[in-house]
Amino acid sequence: MSAASMVSTSATMHAHIGWRRVGLLPALTLLLLATVLLGAGIGAVAVPPDVIGAMLLRKIGVVIDVPVSTQQEAIFWTIRLPRVLLGTLVGAGLAVSGALLQGVFRNPLADPGLIGVSSGAALGAVAVIVLGISSLGLMTLPLAAFLAGTATTSLVYRLAQRHGRTDVATLLLVGLALNALAGATTGLLTYLADDAQLRSIVFWTMGGLGGALWETLIVAAPWIGLSLVLAPRLGRALNLFALGESEARHLGIEVEQVKRGVILLAALATGTSVALAGPIGFIGLIVPHIVRLIAGPDHRLLLPACALGGANLLVLADLLARTMAAPAEIPVGLITAFAGGPFFLALILRARRQYGWG
Repeated sequence: MSAASMVSTSATMHAHIGWRRVGLLPALTLLLLATVLLGAGIGAVAVPPDVIGAMLLRKIGVVIDVPVSTQQEAIFWTIRLPRVLLGTLVGAGLAVSGALLQGVFRNPLADPGLIGVSSGAALGAVAVIVLGISSLGLMTLPLAAFLAGTATTSLVYRLAQRHGRTDVATLLLVGLALNALAGATTGLLTYLADDAQLRSIVFWTMGGLGGALWETLIVAAPWIGLSLVLAPRLGRALNLFALGESEARHLGIEVEQVKRGVILLAALATGTSVALAGPIGFIGLIVPHIVRLIAGPDHRLLLPACALGGANLLVLADLLARTMAAPAEIPVGLITAFAGGPFFLALILRARRQYGWG
């Protein structure tokens, strides 16, 4: 290939990426609106888009001539809408957490589970189930999961610190060790559980949005919303992290402050998500990769695009989970695992071809 044709090809590729960057966020936003309409409308009782529009307009005092049954109204406001909105928040939170951690670890295989938040939350939830603690009613289990996930992440961070600095490789290894310890303790508690407790544990650990209520949304929105709003502020710093920590420090980035910010935001979003919907895997891993393939590695675009992409993916996965085997419902964690497993395998094979290992 001549130099002129190489320059022309490179210019064409950059033009394509430029158009994708410009159109990505509007396209994902429109897709999310369509996904939310599908998620809220499809089910045992159909709620068409015009009926959804009529009910939403009625809430703000505008009445249009579209017939709405009492059953449709009850299902939409009490079951479907909170479930779809919770899926949007959880999907966005998990995907942004994955993108943040992949950026700070500079590792494409990093996901929110690496810092111990998922295994810690699982341990907290299983402990509550096995010990029969219910002092706060329905909020006992989510609160225990959130506190245990946050405590495990804090412990991982503290153990990885040395002389006021946090080495990323040590953080990763400490996270693996505490994940194993939390997993073993969870396994021991599961072994001690009776049949009824075992069913609750199995149901929770597969992940699902079936417990979505307006009350859970009120709990989730501030914490996940805070992470989604603050994460893009770290975009420039994460771009410079790709050059290496020393280079980022020389370019004026407060490296330790960025690491603390990333871990705090990821722990808030993931801990809240796991507490309310159980451990839903692979969204934090696959969504950043898909977005990166479409629009490149710039975290200033990657982070908001991941939020929209993760929301789309989880709402669609939940729609499949509750319609594929209706009236039975498949745990949504199984759907994301079926989608994410082959994707993860493809990543490994691609990395092996690229770097020649194995």
